[in-house]
Amino acid sequence: MKILFYDCFSGISGDMHLGAMIDLGVDPEHLISQLKLLNLDGYEIRISSDQRKGITGTRVDVVLEEKKPKSHHHHRNLADISSIINDSKLDGRVKVRSLKMFSRLAEAEAKIHGKSIDEIHFHEVGAVDSIVDIVGAAICIEYMKPDKIMASEVQLGGGFVKCAHGTFPVPAPATAEILTGVPVRSGAVQFETCTPTGALILACNVDEFTAMDGLTISRTAYGIGQKDLDIPNVLRLFLADKAGKSPDENITSDFTDNVKAWIIECNIDDMNPEVYGYVMDTLFDLGADDVFITPIIMKKARPASKLSVLCTSENKDVITDAILTQTTSLGLRSYQVDKMMLQREFSTLKTSYGEVTIKTAVYKGEKLKSKPEYEDCVRLARKHGIPVQQVYEEISGLLNKDS
Repeated sequence: MKILFYDCFSGISGDMHLGAMIDLGVDPEHLISQLKLLNLDGYEIRISSDQRKGITGTRVDVVLEEKKPKSHHHHRNLADISSIINDSKLDGRVKVRSLKMFSRLAEAEAKIHGKSIDEIHFHEVGAVDSIVDIVGAAICIEYMKPDKIMASEVQLGGGFVKCAHGTFPVPAPATAEILTGVPVRSGAVQFETCTPTGALILACNVDEFTAMDGLTISRTAYGIGQKDLDIPNVLRLFLADKAGKSPDENITSDFTDNVKAWIIECNIDDMNPEVYGYVMDTLFDLGADDVFITPIIMKKARPASKLSVLCTSENKDVITDAILTQTTSLGLRSYQVDKMMLQREFSTLKTSYGEVTIKTAVYKGEKLKSKPEYEDCVRLARKHGIPVQQVYEEISGLLNKDS
């Protein structure tokens, strides 16, 4: 199981998170090109190597073109930001993950100020740099494709912090509300080490807050914070696998943790077949895990197609809306299923064209099958101007040689 672990001994902020993700292996060009799909102007992303207390990592600065680097005059509301994200050409999973974070923020602000979500206007987190931090976090997580995200307890820091509504003790009201249910510590330094943006990244994406017991680390990365504190101002990320399992565990231990998923289906007998391709692309863009079409015979012996979509509970509603509005179906049915997948291990293979990530399925303690990540093969094929099949053939030869 591919695990992404957040070690928040010095808190977390949006820019530290971007730096740590790039340090972990996210392609900076991919991040920047995807952020451009938001069609936001007035910022520049600067990536550099830096140190804190002797620890070297990656620093990311989102630099605004305005004279004041942290302008608080971007009073966007949830509808404004939702439009920016939904109108972009970002991947559907990135959109869903980004909107989940902004929705969590709107709910927190609404509770604090005693207003409805529609009345809430974001201040610091509505600025361009914060939008870049949050959507960038979603892009990075989807790029890494972890099976599970885990985190330690979160260091909040101490002292006071200036917000749009005045000066408040750490954690700021929004941060405290967002972190409801998240284990925290405080007092390591007299400085805000966990920002609202960092809190959103953890609260909306982490599956489990726990210690690192039983994990095998494969990679470590550091995101560098802007200030030099008494403790290393860094966010540490680990890419890890679960440790091996004992033989007496039952057969379900050969699979990743059970995931609750949804199947949404409808039968269609009156839609132009040319539309199916567009509908499938739309559903994948909205975050569907799988979309498939099955030929069926309906009443009165009518030939028809059954449209089936596998998705999570998070994007069930948007996918339901898409099916009802993008197809001729007058209704649908949905039911929850258990989704099980073989345990997977990830490794790096060096080829004559460059490095690729290899995914290996493990069953009953044995390596069952291995294959390269498609995106890596395409990237190398484009880089060298060769057919992607040529990349696959070399990788296949190397894998057979090692087996």
